[in-house]
Amino acid sequence: MAPKTERIQFLRAVRQLHRIRSFYAVGALLWAASSVWTGWQAPGSRQMWVSVLLLTVFTGLLVTAGLSLRRLAVPATGRPAHQAASHKKASTRHAHA
Repeated sequence: MAPKTERIQFLRAVRQLHRIRSFYAVGALLWAASSVWTGWQAPGSRQMWVSVLLLTVFTGLLVTAGLSLRRLAVPATGRPAHQAASHKKASTRHAHA
């Protein structure tokens, strides 16, 4: 039982890393736009430098999440990760005891 539970936990961790990587990518894009906007409106201002700092933080987090996903590449097992139920209709002729 342990290997199956470990695999499920591993797949959940990978899925969560994918989600957080998307979040960091959106954050980096928003802070990049904010940095460009404030740099154009008020070059050298405190708001511009804060935007650049937050852009650097989100970019660092995005790179870290990407490297972690690359390191945790899902090993191929030769079978699907999700064991779906059969699509066959259940037989109603036999009564279960």
